[in-house]
Amino acid sequence: MTGPLITPLTADTIAISLTRRALVTLVTVLVLAALTHARAGRPVTQASIILATTTSTQDSGLLDVLVPRFEKERGIKIKVIAVGSGAALRMASRGDADVVLVHAPSAERPYVEAGDLVEGRAVMHNDFVIVGPKQDPAGIGSLASVNLVMRALAARATFVSRGDDSGTHAQELTLWAAARIDPRSIARREETGQGMGATLNVADQRRAYTLTDRGTYLSLRRRLELVILFQGDASLRNQYHVYAVNPSKNPRIQRDAARSFISFLVSQPVQQAIADFKRDEYGESLFFPDALPQ
Repeated sequence: MTGPLITPLTADTIAISLTRRALVTLVTVLVLAALTHARAGRPVTQASIILATTTSTQDSGLLDVLVPRFEKERGIKIKVIAVGSGAALRMASRGDADVVLVHAPSAERPYVEAGDLVEGRAVMHNDFVIVGPKQDPAGIGSLASVNLVMRALAARATFVSRGDDSGTHAQELTLWAAARIDPRSIARREETGQGMGATLNVADQRRAYTLTDRGTYLSLRRRLELVILFQGDASLRNQYHVYAVNPSKNPRIQRDAARSFISFLVSQPVQQAIADFKRDEYGESLFFPDALPQ
């Protein structure tokens, strides 16, 4: 009876077997990796960043234009987290964002001095305005200075504050302080703890006054009965800056992608897009570009 044919093991056959086994393992790993990333819906090498920004850039609709354009032109995905400027700055200090777009210069300064924020650039500005019911029961529309306006609001009006540590909230507190008024002493001052769009809606429902950036107000104006009652004071300028979060303080920061977003915002084509944003629709610009060539 003839037994089974047994191939003798030699150094060559062992090497071939091991080589084939390694090749099969490698192919299996690559296939599994490809399937995993296919399920995730994005390529393995695609960069991504987290943008922490004020709610006004989102509520105005500006980010709905800029973010898809950046993702298409630069091939970098953005996750937008829209919060008050104070919260965005704290996210940056913890390394929970790669780049920030904020509008609270006095609040930004300590983070810049501490080295949490780097490579800052001025991007754009608009202004703050005080809006209220058309009937203007506090009579602020005829007043000549913002200090007189704040005193009248404290004495005779219901005022709705964001109260969310945002750039707008910080500006409001600055205006109260300049008028020598403690906002805690105002009986009819309410805080929403929400963003600009939500706060405008609350003020509208309450027939109250509030401080808002012009861009968000204009973008929502058709749904509101509130009208602009005071504007134009030099203290109401609303400046936006963009910063990268310092990668030397946190290894998770996507330095190159953050720099790409900054260079995108201050590029001349995008600065022009900011200037043109909804201007034809509203008859005036919501934002004015500020970036200077370097």
